[in-house]
Amino acid sequence: MDFDVGIIGGGPAGSATASYLARAGLKCVVFERELFPRPHVGESLVPAATRVFKEIGFLDTLENAGFPKKYGAAWTSADRAPVYAMQFEGLAADCHVDIRFEEREQAGVDRNYTFHVDRAKFDLMLLQHAHQLGAEVYEGVRVRGVDLSDPTQPTVHFKLGQQDIRTRVRMVIDASGRHTLLGNQLKLKVLDPVFNQYALHTWFEGYDRDRLAHGRGQPEYIFIHFLPLTNTWVWQIPISESVTSIGVVTQKSNFAKSRLDREQFFWECLQSRPELYEGLRAARQVMPLKEEGDYSYAMREICGDGFALVGDAARFVDPIFSSGVSIALNSGRLISHDILAAAERGDFRRDSFRTFETLMRRGTRNWYNFINLYYRLNVLFTAFVQDPRHRIDVLKLLQGDMYDEDEPAVLTEMRRIVTEVERNDQHIWHKYLGSLTSSAFSSVL
Repeated sequence: MDFDVGIIGGGPAGSATASYLARAGLKCVVFERELFPRPHVGESLVPAATRVFKEIGFLDTLENAGFPKKYGAAWTSADRAPVYAMQFEGLAADCHVDIRFEEREQAGVDRNYTFHVDRAKFDLMLLQHAHQLGAEVYEGVRVRGVDLSDPTQPTVHFKLGQQDIRTRVRMVIDASGRHTLLGNQLKLKVLDPVFNQYALHTWFEGYDRDRLAHGRGQPEYIFIHFLPLTNTWVWQIPISESVTSIGVVTQKSNFAKSRLDREQFFWECLQSRPELYEGLRAARQVMPLKEEGDYSYAMREICGDGFALVGDAARFVDPIFSSGVSIALNSGRLISHDILAAAERGDFRRDSFRTFETLMRRGTRNWYNFINLYYRLNVLFTAFVQDPRHRIDVLKLLQGDMYDEDEPAVLTEMRRIVTEVERNDQHIWHKYLGSLTSSAFSSVL
């Protein structure tokens, strides 16, 4: 046997998994198809990531890198938008709501902020950390497939120059991101037919982040700006003191129907929020516009005899609450616990990874339901953030703590209200219902 564990992909999920395993003494190897640093979307972290950074000994390195600190999040709609009257006692929506992470103590997290990161730099640092802990790392190596015919010794096939190489391992981890190597090879992937969002994003130098801020420290928050277009919003993420990431997220059908080129579509979406548009026009775009699409999917299985899928390779929903990197890191944490126990027993069959599978399906299902309810009626989300009865429960989800309950009570209550609005076409909120109501994944979540 060449290695205990072979990991396909050196992004946050693969690097976190490798760090945990190498730190514990297992012999592992990471195969990364690209040469780092490489640009990547997903620059804003949530506090649950801090727990992972502490456990793998990476937090001091991250602190010293000088990334902007993220103390909270804010959501805005146009100041001239209506402040909706409620038909539910105690709930009130607003055109600007915000929340600070320090409002709730979080187990394993010892500071009141997380980070915004340049993913090219962050991913390289995390992969280097895994290597420093003892993981072997091969960059620029494309895995061609995995032979699982003998699950007691999976074989990873890859090319090194012109040479075909085979590496035998006791366990394979697919951390290949949205390439989902094993998901595609084993035909496990299920696309969401309704939850079909599309993103256009770039960086701006010199954008005034105070323009839509309403309080202390808010320029360093992540901002979500609602647009008056169905299921459409803008992210605003600080990358450095002067550079800001801006992304327009909409339903893919909106872009397709527009028949505009992507630059024109991007700017026409921003024009629906004049203050934001004017601020960005005054700034300097420093990166070509990039696009992301067809990114909501699930897997029928996320583990089996001799293999497991982690991070985006296992599941991706939507970037709305910056959950992607946190889920990737925590999936590495959870699968590593099961792998270490399996290594002690010498048993890498699927039953050894039941804890990982249960927790990951529970967590991603809660995220999916949260995001689904958000898109269905985002005015309800702002009302719950404002309401002291629900604020901390919403914050718990925004901090990335969503693995310990089958369904948090706040989601049950949000669903109850959404259902009531759906059934009453005279309700003041009825006309604001979004269209993303898919339950397509009920059998695979």
